[in-house]
Amino acid sequence: MSRIGKKPIEIPQGVTVILEKDNVLFKGPKGEIKQEIPVGIVVEQQGNILVVKPALPVGRQEKESKEIPALWGLTTALLLNHVHGVSVGFEKKLELRGVGYKAAMEGESKIRLDLGFSHPIFMEIPGGLSIKIEKQFINIFGFDKQQVGQFAAKIRALRKPEPYKGKGVRYFGEIVRKKEGKKAGK
Repeated sequence: MSRIGKKPIEIPQGVTVILEKDNVLFKGPKGEIKQEIPVGIVVEQQGNILVVKPALPVGRQEKESKEIPALWGLTTALLLNHVHGVSVGFEKKLELRGVGYKAAMEGESKIRLDLGFSHPIFMEIPGGLSIKIEKQFINIFGFDKQQVGQFAAKIRALRKPEPYKGKGVRYFGEIVRKKEGKKAGK
């Protein structure tokens, strides 16, 4: 049995849920997102609560197959993320550390990153995301948790924090263990 799968999903005010045969559509103040439901999982709406459960009752057949309980928990977690995303939204904060490391907006749909290379790096901002830059911090906002995390990971991958001086792009609050450098001979 899935512990996460058994949790009911509360639908806050302002969020509309449309159940289709194999899809669930969430509409809210931040945007709208559609999630496909895997075969063997059923989603039901009871008032302002969504209940996710396996199509067949939990019994001997499902103990042999570990796929259905795994999909049950996964589907519930994805639906919880979508409800939170369309109502409140998600945010990732990146920190730039290093001399001359900076970020700036280029128009409405591009970001310019100076990360110690001989050239600046330009990145297109995907639809559904908004970026706010404050000094050495890049804030990424969006209603799709996966898209926000993926874009933050792409920026971080351009210049990961190095272990000797700690220069690079890191998540806000990320702790980078520093290595001791070479010591001078006696």
